[in-house]
Amino acid sequence: MAKPKYKFNPASLEIEKVEVSLKQRLLQVGSYLLTAVVFAVITTLIAFQVVDSPKEKALKREIEQYKLQNQVVTDQLDKIEKVLADLQNRDDNIYRVIFNAEPVPEAERNSGIGGADRYSHLEGFSSSEMLIATARRVDEIGRKLVVQSRSFDKVFALAKQQEQRMSATPAIVPIKGGAMQVISGFGYRIHPIYRTRRMHTGIDIAAKTGTPVYATADGTVIRPESSMSGYGLYVMIDHGYGFQTLYAHLSRVTAKPGRKVKRGELVGYVGNTGLSVAPHLHYEIHNSGEQINPIHYFFNDLNPRDYEEVIRLASKDNQPLS
Repeated sequence: MAKPKYKFNPASLEIEKVEVSLKQRLLQVGSYLLTAVVFAVITTLIAFQVVDSPKEKALKREIEQYKLQNQVVTDQLDKIEKVLADLQNRDDNIYRVIFNAEPVPEAERNSGIGGADRYSHLEGFSSSEMLIATARRVDEIGRKLVVQSRSFDKVFALAKQQEQRMSATPAIVPIKGGAMQVISGFGYRIHPIYRTRRMHTGIDIAAKTGTPVYATADGTVIRPESSMSGYGLYVMIDHGYGFQTLYAHLSRVTAKPGRKVKRGELVGYVGNTGLSVAPHLHYEIHNSGEQINPIHYFFNDLNPRDYEEVIRLASKDNQPLS
């Protein structure tokens, strides 16, 4: 119970008891309550500013975890970009150089991704700048990977084409061990029958009748458009890429027109048919319709020393056998 209060009355010169009305009491109680509420609100606001709630603590831990994961992703993107840059460098300066292809244009490699509002769904967050930057890097790397993948597809196609071209290029001696049996080379020689100096459009390799003759490159056996009189039994192979080979004066043919053959596959046997004065193989190489010296297309079979010896034998100005 509140203690009674007294005051001095100067008019009556007496000490009188102070009477408090109900209204005053209510006002006092109300002021006390208002003060308490204001104090509580201020204290709560300060507490919210200084002390995190359990939910806020959990959210902050989650945000820190996101930041950590984003840094991990950023580090991985750095590594991926370095690997991609190395692949691009190898592609432009090694692989394409080998196949004589132009490098991928820089503008094509670094072309941007369209759409101004592409990342609008990532805006409005406290970490929007970080999210948009990461998303943009991922998109750029993905686009560069697509460009690089297409480039590798082209390089692979060039390699495949080069492999096919190599398989279609004459590269072996048509008779096993026949390199040292070249008795007449490419060039003007005295014809053994007509006794006039004529262009010898191939090389003659001496061999016994029945010696196996092999295709010198992959191709398809064909019938020539023009007359081949004087060659006796023969096989002609179209290898593609402008190359054709001719194997003449055979005793027997095993590869008929239309048949596909591989390098080293049997196509016939040495003979002495047509305008021939002794058993041998007359071998020609045509490139884009012109006869060329076959001696330069033995590189799969000969080492440098043997090649020099074959060149010496083929260069003799002697009489061919056909």
